[in-house]
Amino acid sequence: MAMAHAGTSSSMAAATVGLLPSVSTTKFTSCLALPNLPVQPRASAASFSTHFKGIADSRRLSSLQIKATSTDETSPSVDAGELFNDLKGKWDAVENKSTVLLYGGGAIVAVWLSSIVVGAINSVPLLPKIMELVGLGYTGWFVYRYLLFKSSRKELAEDIESLKKRIAGTE
Repeated sequence: MAMAHAGTSSSMAAATVGLLPSVSTTKFTSCLALPNLPVQPRASAASFSTHFKGIADSRRLSSLQIKATSTDETSPSVDAGELFNDLKGKWDAVENKSTVLLYGGGAIVAVWLSSIVVGAINSVPLLPKIMELVGLGYTGWFVYRYLLFKSSRKELAEDIESLKKRIAGTE
């Protein structure tokens, strides 16, 4: 039986190779082969009933899916003219228009330059993985330092409020 299976699979592989388009082997230096899957033993009646219960539970849970919808009554319509007039009024209220344009242009240039730097870092072979580890380590430290304990969460909230006041100029 094993010999018949091996002969069948080799003839199927030959037929499959004949159906695939020809590809130059000079571009590819490695060969990918899928391993043979092991044969599963026959299930007993007890394991079948357990498996059937799992299927029944998953079907029951899949019928409990919730779909969120929106009605026209709750979603306000956005008037483009009203939005434009509101933005125009806010722009007219700005005193230093040149400063706002300078900051906006600087932000666009900063995003563009950071995109170039990230692309350059990503092209170095091991550096992206090292940066992921650094980010994971910093995230772990931040969670431990500021989010894990109640007193440190209060400290973080106070620091954020202080930063907001400094940025707004009310401090």
